[in-house]
Amino acid sequence: MENSHVNENNRTQVQPVLKSKLEEFRLLGVDSVTEQGLWEYLIKKKWKKVKHEMRLYEMIQEILSVKVSDYLNYVTIESYKTSEFSIENEEELKELLK
Repeated sequence: MENSHVNENNRTQVQPVLKSKLEEFRLLGVDSVTEQGLWEYLIKKKWKKVKHEMRLYEMIQEILSVKVSDYLNYVTIESYKTSEFSIENEEELKELLK
């Protein structure tokens, strides 16, 4: 990440909580989530407007409150933002526009 987030200093302290949340996701059938992916979600979505360093208990509370559906919605939207859509074949374009 280009700029370090204000809560980056506490990442090692909350790592057991991140692992616990990942285990919860796995129990619910979502195996594709990584620790880095969950951390990015927290920084880019939940803590986007945080300007001060959060207290440790606040970070833990926020991590534990993450819902699988919220994370999956975030990942879906991010994938739409980064994907490039192009149709090179004119026939495919005509099919799509039918």
